[in-house]
Amino acid sequence: MGVVEKICSYRPFYVRNLKIAIPAMLSQLGQGIVMLADSMMVGMLGTNELAAASFANAIVMIGFLFVLGVTFGATPMVGRQYSGGKYARAASLFQNSMLLDLLVALLVCAILWVVSFYFDRMGQEPEVCRLARPYYFWLVISLPPVFLFQAFKQFMEGVGNTKIAMVITLVANALNILLNYLFIFGKFGFPNMGVEGAGVATFVARMSMPLMFYAVFVYRRSLFRYFRFFKVKVFSLSELYGLGKMGFPIGFQMLVESSTFSLSAVIVGWFGAVSLASHQVAMNLSSLTFMIVSGISAATTIRVSHQLGMGDYVSMRKAGFASMHLCVFENFICSLLLILFRYEIPLFFTSDPLVIDLSATLLVMAAVYQLADGLQVVALGALRGMGDVEGPMRVSVICYVLVSLPVAYVCGVLWQWGAVGVWMGFIVSLNLAAFLLIKRFLKVSDDIIRSHEK
Repeated sequence: MGVVEKICSYRPFYVRNLKIAIPAMLSQLGQGIVMLADSMMVGMLGTNELAAASFANAIVMIGFLFVLGVTFGATPMVGRQYSGGKYARAASLFQNSMLLDLLVALLVCAILWVVSFYFDRMGQEPEVCRLARPYYFWLVISLPPVFLFQAFKQFMEGVGNTKIAMVITLVANALNILLNYLFIFGKFGFPNMGVEGAGVATFVARMSMPLMFYAVFVYRRSLFRYFRFFKVKVFSLSELYGLGKMGFPIGFQMLVESSTFSLSAVIVGWFGAVSLASHQVAMNLSSLTFMIVSGISAATTIRVSHQLGMGDYVSMRKAGFASMHLCVFENFICSLLLILFRYEIPLFFTSDPLVIDLSATLLVMAAVYQLADGLQVVALGALRGMGDVEGPMRVSVICYVLVSLPVAYVCGVLWQWGAVGVWMGFIVSLNLAAFLLIKRFLKVSDDIIRSHEK
């Protein structure tokens, strides 16, 4: 079969994957835009304010992404039950995932609260720590509502619906940006809260998200039927254990990866506010492109889990490869845009020429690792759809703990390359992760296909 024929054979998979991926991509992109808006508006206040937001976000993201990973465990499990017509079982997973997500979120909130008392010992400038604290507290207390929303979202993704979460996310994001304007700058009689105002805006917007999802479930009879399955006796330790067995390795994998990026931000902060502000600008753009491809990854988990539940194992594998093809196309375009507009993009965040110059350099480095970053997260999505979560967890430890941080420290601190050296750790580790995870996808999918050929 020639190249053209192979591509044509994937066309139905591109269409089906994109049908699910586009709403998920828009939802993720909306979250990325809010992060950009936060940084842009806070950046108008000054370099120290932008550095404070960067530092606070870096710490909160460690806990946020761990709990987010735990919530992801429900999607492939719900997907397999739903595709097999077991709706009561899917509802049971939904009910128990709500409890698990809230309990884990509250535990993480408590840990993050304690961490705030050690900001002054993390090598940051005193003014950056002072500005970061109140903003950080609002981010921490916004975690329980956002993860209640995630329980709804992951259930709906499990049944193949990504549109409702997209609409709710975009509405909440618009609210967040409006409240940013009002609270950060004190417009229309609202208090002028500066950096803290961005945290208040995030908290209010996140509180609205689970409430909107609940309203949709009550309004739509086809969704409200799942609530009818909810009963106290449905809460089950065995169900919680099953969700945890799937979700905690994903959470730990994301914890390892996010900790690497957050600790890298702390190391960058050792070089001063200019380096940290530049890191925030470039990381925001890198996160934005990552959000887009995360939508493809979410769709991959759904499509792969559905094909697995229906027993169509060849299509399961092709669905994973189709998403990788889409990722290559999307991230190639993003890389070109980052390189072409590397000096124009920082102007939206700051007027400091030192921050603009360093941000431009870091944006080029972000463009270099875009393809690898996209492929590794799509491969993760495919592996989750097949129920493989412990292997990717081990890959993350190797790539981020044993490779990324040491390379960042050696290049950034010992060789005195500064922020550029820290970002070298991202390039090396993400390329290694992409290679190992794609290799694992090939092995796991081969094993599944062979086991059912016998």
